[in-house]
Amino acid sequence: MPEYLYRAVTKQGQVVKNKVEDASKNTLIKRLKNNDLLPIEVVQVSYQGRRAKVNKKNIIDIDEIMNTANSANVFQGRATSKQTAREKLNLALSAGQRITTRDIIIFTQNFYLLKKANFNNIHALSTIINSTENLSFRGVLEDILAGVESGDYMYTTMEYYSNIFPYIYINMIKVGELSGSLTTSLEQAVRYLEDTTGRNRKIKSILIPNLIQFIGILVLLLVGTIFVLPQIQNVFTQVGSSATLQPITLWFMDFVDNLGRFWYIPVGIIAIIVASIVGYINTPKGKYNWHYFKYRAPIFGRLIFAIDFSRLMRAMLLNLQNGMRIQDALDVSKSVVNNYVMLSIIETSINNIIVGASWIEPFESSGLCSAMETEMLKIGMQTDLSEMMEKLLDYMDVDINNSLQKIMKVLPEISYAIVGILLIFLVVVVLVPCIQLYTGNWLFDAMGY
Repeated sequence: MPEYLYRAVTKQGQVVKNKVEDASKNTLIKRLKNNDLLPIEVVQVSYQGRRAKVNKKNIIDIDEIMNTANSANVFQGRATSKQTAREKLNLALSAGQRITTRDIIIFTQNFYLLKKANFNNIHALSTIINSTENLSFRGVLEDILAGVESGDYMYTTMEYYSNIFPYIYINMIKVGELSGSLTTSLEQAVRYLEDTTGRNRKIKSILIPNLIQFIGILVLLLVGTIFVLPQIQNVFTQVGSSATLQPITLWFMDFVDNLGRFWYIPVGIIAIIVASIVGYINTPKGKYNWHYFKYRAPIFGRLIFAIDFSRLMRAMLLNLQNGMRIQDALDVSKSVVNNYVMLSIIETSINNIIVGASWIEPFESSGLCSAMETEMLKIGMQTDLSEMMEKLLDYMDVDINNSLQKIMKVLPEISYAIVGILLIFLVVVVLVPCIQLYTGNWLFDAMGY
């Protein structure tokens, strides 16, 4: 992509300069004007391929961020101003201030509202930065603002902070900026973050209490087996009783004893198995099979696929409504999913368009889409694709909610079943011998009765 060196004037009369890449000189000039920058000079300096990623910027030291972005002149006098003791204290405390999903949701909601009020990106970001209390996140937003002022897209700076912004979120913003519908993409991004947070909260509310119960019962089982059961057996032996612990209890005591002596064997086996699985998943074939398993998983598979497919269709609809061809809409929209199976289906679909075949056929032949979903797309190709995709998304929203409700019903039952089995095992192995000791029948056996 061509590389240009430009100089431009901001609304405040300050001159900024930077080196950026763009498709053409006219496109760059248009981008600069959209960001309230008046171009003075735009010169093409070279033509090069995709530039390599650089290290993440320092989100605390804002002066260093501005130097890295070549936009320090935007904030003239910043380097010479002295920080007050309060500012230094706040900056020191911000080093440990964590950026949460809630911070990103609030930022996206505010940015969406300002864009609806016809704020440009620079004005909207500046307004939000002034009201952001999290100093770490404010540093990130100032870095994004510096990139926008220098003519870059927002998503290009967000990619440096992939540990803060989710992959899907960044690519939603990317689709919005490239299609010219950033406001709609921001609305979808808010919905994505809120839905993801809500689903995670529901699942955690079910799993965490049951996990705590499971761990508690397991600890009681181990403590009882290691400390209590040997004492009960010693009591039987010391009084000369022929009573013994039940076979399953003796077996479990031997098992725990051997596990304590040769713990390194199972730990080593588990470590080898885990390392083998992780190594396999990191291979291209392994990652593809792992992603395919996600779509075919017994409980969550259908939900995961439906969410990815719905997200793809929503991004594709956004691009189609802005005048993109189906091929280009698919190519731009594929960035909102990161599942290798879905990406391979999309690439096959794009190739089908090139050779004149149906782009819907790969989704249908994959066996992952329902007949209703592919049939609605086929009807849309014969009538109005955008209108039919809107109906498809409404249908998929209902399907996703139904799948989520089924999971919320099944998940507690599975959790209770696992905890219940362990609890029964605890009763049989540990509590029954304790009851046997408490009843005292073994005393009659010791006295010969």
